[in-house]
Amino acid sequence: MYLYGASGHAMVVIDILKMMGISVAGFFDDDMTLTSHCGIEVRHHWSGEAPVIISVGDNMNRKKIANRIRCEYGTAIHPSAIVSPTASLGCGSVVMPGSIINTYVNIGEHCIINTGASIDHGCSIGDFAHISPHATLCGNVEIGEGTWIGAGSVIIPGIKVGRWCTIGAGSIVTRDIPDGVLAYGNPCKIHRKLDIKL
Repeated sequence: MYLYGASGHAMVVIDILKMMGISVAGFFDDDMTLTSHCGIEVRHHWSGEAPVIISVGDNMNRKKIANRIRCEYGTAIHPSAIVSPTASLGCGSVVMPGSIINTYVNIGEHCIINTGASIDHGCSIGDFAHISPHATLCGNVEIGEGTWIGAGSVIIPGIKVGRWCTIGAGSIVTRDIPDGVLAYGNPCKIHRKLDIKL
């Protein structure tokens, strides 16, 4: 497996792959000052090697890289994660230790399901989303493309959160959230529009 992005997030992806018995063959990164990361060579020009996981934590940057390089993408699921056999996981996505993905959950491409996140039945997670550590999505929640759900947040059943939103850590989301906003609190309230350039 190759990784695109020599970042802190990449360190966790390496660990997951090792637990899966998969070695990292190399890194690619746009930072020309990097020569190695975690003892692995960093190259600066991707030349078609695959499969790849984009190991960048920022949702928008993951999308930009995915739009730039077209190839076979891998996935990484930590052995301690519980993933229902009826759930689907898009290419390039990463599931971290202790996460629970329940029945008939649909997770898009290049998503991050972070440590200890819980995603209950029938949820739908858009491409490039990030569900942060210990966030809880109750049943039939919909998360739009590129949205970041902050650590420890709880989203009650049937809620829809729009595209490219940020939900602050520890929020309790009790009503639908439109596209492109920063929202946080208990109960979660919209605080401002985000300047999203897609």
